[in-house]
This record gives sequence, structure tokens and C-alpha cells, in this order.
Amino acid sequence: MATFGTGMYPAFPTPSDKAVELHGKLVEFMRSEVFPAEATYDAYREQVGPEDHTVPPVIEELKAKARERGLWNLFLPSESGLTQLEYATLAELSGWSNELAPEAINCQAPDTGNMELLHLIGTDAQKEQWLRPLLDGEIRSAFCMTEPGVASSDATNIGTRIEKDGDEYVINGTKWWSSGAADPRCQLLIVMGKTDPEAATHRQQSMIIVAADTPGVEVKRSYPVFGRQDQHGHCLVEFTDVRVPAENILGEEGGGFAAAQARLGPGRIHHVMRALGAGERALAMMVARTQERVAFGKPLAEQSSVRERIAESRIELEQARALCHRAAYAVDSEGNKAARHLIAAAKVAVPRAVSSVIDRSIQVHGAAGISDATPLAMMYGWHRAMRIFDGPDEVHLTSLARAELGAEPLFDLP
Repeated sequence: MATFGTGMYPAFPTPSDKAVELHGKLVEFMRSEVFPAEATYDAYREQVGPEDHTVPPVIEELKAKARERGLWNLFLPSESGLTQLEYATLAELSGWSNELAPEAINCQAPDTGNMELLHLIGTDAQKEQWLRPLLDGEIRSAFCMTEPGVASSDATNIGTRIEKDGDEYVINGTKWWSSGAADPRCQLLIVMGKTDPEAATHRQQSMIIVAADTPGVEVKRSYPVFGRQDQHGHCLVEFTDVRVPAENILGEEGGGFAAAQARLGPGRIHHVMRALGAGERALAMMVARTQERVAFGKPLAEQSSVRERIAESRIELEQARALCHRAAYAVDSEGNKAARHLIAAAKVAVPRAVSSVIDRSIQVHGAAGISDATPLAMMYGWHRAMRIFDGPDEVHLTSLARAELGAEPLFDLP
């Protein structure tokens, strides 16, 4: 039983032989291919400069090697044959190298969420034109929902207009933090906007597919995260009289809000799974550092305050993993809707725990921890940002509190 708030914890099923085999393959792939490629990736990005979003060639090399090993599209049960709980352990491994490994195995955001959406509600024609190239790793995509002029924690605020004109829709509006839109391989934008401002609040929005090269689409700039530009970019995108065929509507007109929730559920839990890998890497780096460095006549690892930081980090990661896996199992056993509160809880708890562990590792590394001498500063920036994207903590906490306040108590207390 995996229902939120019951106190009944599920006995997780034994992973399949396939999941165990893939885990071993991915561990070997990370050791032999991914970690050695990090320096090559960083050197290329440094050479071309942070504002250049061209793809380091090593990425395509890693993708080919991963696909040869069967490490491909592991996030989508219909493609991989894995449960979400089984995928959780694999996603965590990829999170040890968040810039390289998820894309190498074609399990990177925002493409995974867009592929989930196309798989769930796309037409046969949309799947053939867009989902298949994404599943094959031939193109990339962006998701355009957040807007600069409104509080995006409330998706009903969206102001972008999608208006029907004969056999076309016309799109006007501005989006930002459209991750992936700066990548030269980005050919697909999924845009959320209002088709009927007079409809019921949650039926005003629709989603529509826009080819990135459609006239009127302009990527204005990419925003850095804590001063650091990601290769794929987080972009300000303007839509000016953008015309697309009516058949590009994704799902049904007025179904955009529901589609967003369907997309963001798996997206949130997948971000959480990968975050655990970053936390484990930060802890491993902390342990190694404390054993190598001597201060005041003894290794840092022999100082009680440092040992407490290591122990606290292990406890926090294990707690976070247990919640993540419980949420993943709820998705498998009861579906995304039933698991939504557990996903929300994990979305709050895991980034908090991981950021705390990374912060401790930074402190142990001293000046090296806040520079590019280690990946810790980059890791901290991204996982601190996780508390904002895919719904800020406050939104998830509000929904959790609402569920708790509306729940029937187990006992009538005196």
C-alpha cells in the first residue's frame, strides 16, 4: 500500500533481471566512458566560450556508445520495460555526472518530459514526426510554459495567446527559462498558452507544438544559472504572430493545464532521482577530501566535527532516497495522480538534502569548493535552482498541507 499519509510502507518488489543487468552496465559505462569524458566536455565549453551553445562532440560519441550497450530511453517504461522504481536507481547513477550522463542515455530534461507528453497524448502523426526523432536522439526540444510577466508558480496566470484562425493557430507571447531552446539541435517547442480566456480557470490553456524554425519564433537570449551558462540554454523566447497548423494542438483544446500536470509529475520525480546521484558524488568527494587533508596535526577525517558532517550527510541521503523510491513505487502501483503528494514531498525534500550535502562538501574543500577547480559550485547552483523549477517549494508545501488538512485521521483522539 503506497497511499500518502497512511503510515503503511510498501515492500518494494525485487528488481527484474533486466534492471540488475542495466545497473551493472551503467556503472561500468560511467566509470569507463562518462567520467573520463568530463574533462573533454569542459575543455570544449571553455574553448568556445559560455555564450556558445554548440554541442561538444564528445556528447554524440557517448550517445553512440550508450546505445550500443542498450543504455537508451530508460526513463520510458514502454521503451525500456522498466518500472519507475527500477529506473530510479539508474537515474541516480546518471546524476553523478548530470551534464553528460543523462543525455548520453537519452534521458535528459526537458526532452524526457516532452517525450512523455507526446507518448501520452500525441496523435499518430505527431509521434511519427516528433516523438520518434526524440527517442532516436536525433533532435532536441524545449518546453515553453514559464513567463517573465506573471507569477509562474500559478500556471493559470499564463498570458501567451493561442488563437484559432481558420485551419491554423496564431501564437503571441513571451516565454523565458525555456530550457533547451539554445541548443542547435532543438527543433521542437511545446508551448502552453491561452486559447479561451473566458473558459473555466483550468480550461483556458492549451498546449501546441511549434517547429523551432517557424517564422515569428525568436530566441532572444539564454539565462545563466548562478552565473553559469548551460550548454542547452535556458532561454527567453518571443512568439510574434507565429502560425502553426491546427493539427499541432497537443491533446485537446483547453486541456493544457491537465497536460502540464501529467508532464511535470514524471519530470519532477526524474529530477529528484538524478539529484540523489549528485548528493552521493558530493559525499564521496567530502570523504576523500577529509582523508587526504591534514590540519592541526591530524587528518580532517579524525576531527569529530567533520565526522558529524559526513554522518549527517549519509543520513539525509538515505532519508531522501527512501522518499524518492516510495514515490516512484506509488507511480508504478497507483499512477501519477495517486502519487502526486509523494512526488511533491520528494520534490521538496530531496533537493534540500542534496543541497545540504553539497554545501558541507564545499565547506570541507574550502576555496576549491567555490571555484571551478571542482564541480561542487556548479552542482550546488543547479540543485539550489531545483527548489524553484518544476514548481517552487512553496507550491508543493501548500498542496501537501491541503491534503493533510483534508485527510481523515486514523484515530478519533480524545
